[in-house]
Amino acid sequence: MVPSEIRALFAVASRPEVVSLAGGMPYVSALPLDEFGGMVGDLIARNGAEALQYASAQGDPRLREQICDVMALEGIQACADDVIVTVGAQQALDLVTRIFVNPGDVILAEGPSYVGALGTFASYQADVVHVAMDEGGLVPEALEETLGRLRREGRTVKFLYTVPTFQNPAGVTLTADRRTRLLEIAAEHDILIIEDNPYGLLGFDGEPMRALRADESERVIYLGTFSKTIASGLRVGWALAPHAVRAKLVLAAESAVLCHSSFSQLAVREYLATQPWREQIKEFRLLYRERRDAMLDALETLMPEGCTWTRPAGGFFVWLTLPEGLDAKAMAPRAISERVAYVPGTGFYADGSGRRDMRISYCYPEPDRIREGVRRLAGVIESELRTRDTFGGVGHRGSPGVDTPGPEVV
Repeated sequence: MVPSEIRALFAVASRPEVVSLAGGMPYVSALPLDEFGGMVGDLIARNGAEALQYASAQGDPRLREQICDVMALEGIQACADDVIVTVGAQQALDLVTRIFVNPGDVILAEGPSYVGALGTFASYQADVVHVAMDEGGLVPEALEETLGRLRREGRTVKFLYTVPTFQNPAGVTLTADRRTRLLEIAAEHDILIIEDNPYGLLGFDGEPMRALRADESERVIYLGTFSKTIASGLRVGWALAPHAVRAKLVLAAESAVLCHSSFSQLAVREYLATQPWREQIKEFRLLYRERRDAMLDALETLMPEGCTWTRPAGGFFVWLTLPEGLDAKAMAPRAISERVAYVPGTGFYADGSGRRDMRISYCYPEPDRIREGVRRLAGVIESELRTRDTFGGVGHRGSPGVDTPGPEVV
């Protein structure tokens, strides 16, 4: 585990005068907070002794049944006995890695990939090998080529980690035909898939995509969370795994935390049982769509020539690539001085790649703040372009090590 080289920047980015396009924080103020507070009060009044007591390491039985109902929206037919409740999907990822990975084992992951996953993999001394993506998500041909090369080298692949829907950080979604091909490749090469799906219900158009787990129950471990569809502060997620793996996850959870928060689990259980949560998700989708549109419109209007970016159909993030000769990591301090923050792309690669890239988020700021943030960011990029044109390139300032942003950069 290594400290972040850019953590200090995010301490500055939290100042109110800075427009932060960095963090992936859900806009929890859109929840009916008064009703939520009343619900929690009633929960303690009626079931306080249960909510404030120890619980099973696998999780509350009724909540696990409700989780199966939530996953059914993505085509997953599951048994509650194969669900384990975790402290967010992040702990589920940690437990899965603890079970499967030995030092030196290979984990395949999209390039770029979720920074929290890369930190977990590094802590267990895994060797992360990235697989290329494009606007249609992970490229099956690149996966096949990578698996073939690793096999020739005699290296062991423990699993493929993927965020197939509204990916963090790139915002792209794996197409339906590629999902089918991905499962075929996994079967051909006998590899496990970890499907991390925090954003699957937050699409802006149409019905949710069919999950990988919906079409393959034995080779896919599905990770979910309520952090994006209810509230991140509750820290309630889950893993859906084949029965034998689920038993190991329960043992690992017991050794890690003994049991999870009964209070948080019962709060989510009560919310799902008493509140119009499907309608609330629709409200979130409309809110994030408005903010996505504000960001894309501002990028189209303000960004200098040579910049490119993804156009997400859901989720929280846009992945922006700078023109040749610019370095997003080196540019970050200047952006902070101009009161705008983003996450440099190097934090999303295990090998130090991504220097021309950055992740910008539209989930938390209001639309007007997003437009102002993009305006400031465009000004910084234009200044860097003038420097490049004058001195022949910005170059790679700073160390080539991997950045791991702090916990506020989810």
